[in-house]
Amino acid sequence: MTRTDRLLATLAARPLQCDGATGTQLQQLGLQPGESCERWVLEHPGRVQLVHQRYREAGADLLTTNTFGGSTLSLAAHGLDSRAADINRNAARLAREVAGDHAWVLGDMGPFGGILEPYGETEPGAARDAFLAQAAALVEGGADAILVETMSDPAEAALAVEAAREAGAQFVISTFAFQHTPAGFRTMMGASPAVAVQAALDAGASVVGANCGTQLSLEDYANLAAELVAAAHGIPVIAQPNAGSPVHDPATGQITYATTPAAFAEAAARYITLGARIVGGCCGTTPAHISASAAHNKKAKA
Repeated sequence: MTRTDRLLATLAARPLQCDGATGTQLQQLGLQPGESCERWVLEHPGRVQLVHQRYREAGADLLTTNTFGGSTLSLAAHGLDSRAADINRNAARLAREVAGDHAWVLGDMGPFGGILEPYGETEPGAARDAFLAQAAALVEGGADAILVETMSDPAEAALAVEAAREAGAQFVISTFAFQHTPAGFRTMMGASPAVAVQAALDAGASVVGANCGTQLSLEDYANLAAELVAAAHGIPVIAQPNAGSPVHDPATGQITYATTPAAFAEAAARYITLGARIVGGCCGTTPAHISASAAHNKKAKA
């Protein structure tokens, strides 16, 4: 049985616990504002692995690579586009070493950083090529699945999912970032949960859902999770909220998140009750949040 087979079997048997935020954890280890998180894969691999290790010890079943902005198009802003293959391959390897036989590795692919034609200047083929190269390097490095996350444009998400499939990923997760609007939950590009989910499924996603959403509360995510489950028609759903809305302290310049691990764990358990099969955290979540969630879910199943 391959690792992907075991992943599918485990997901069918019980809900899975994903990890939490990477960027805020790296900031605590010295990452400076505006600095490329992905550069640390090459320059500070031990610190990147420390974040993975903390989440693994917290009970995460799924570890996410430090490659959110790892496409050539995103890395170009930091002069790292020529290192894209090395960054993604090494990031997957770092997470794979920590995961061992106890967890699975999600190769992380975030938005490429622009807008597709005809609303923007990026030709769809160029974005797809960038996603394909990133996914191929992640799979080569040992990623068990690809996570296409924080998407706003269903067309961009579809390109990334299709590229991941072409690169050989047998398990692809696709998540969108939603906000409140007068019409209900919508992405920045105006897509509803139903439209976003259908685009991801048509492209070949194995799991669909949501992550981030800076103005969404944990209660909002419960309502969103219910909409996503209904739209997915039996396909597994993932919910990864922030640890509440970010609060900026003008005196120190720091951004904090107020949600406690206990409150986060209770919310995650509710999402599972509503039908989500994978829960995890986005901005501001820590190993403490993931540990509380994993322990709460384990106790509930017992």
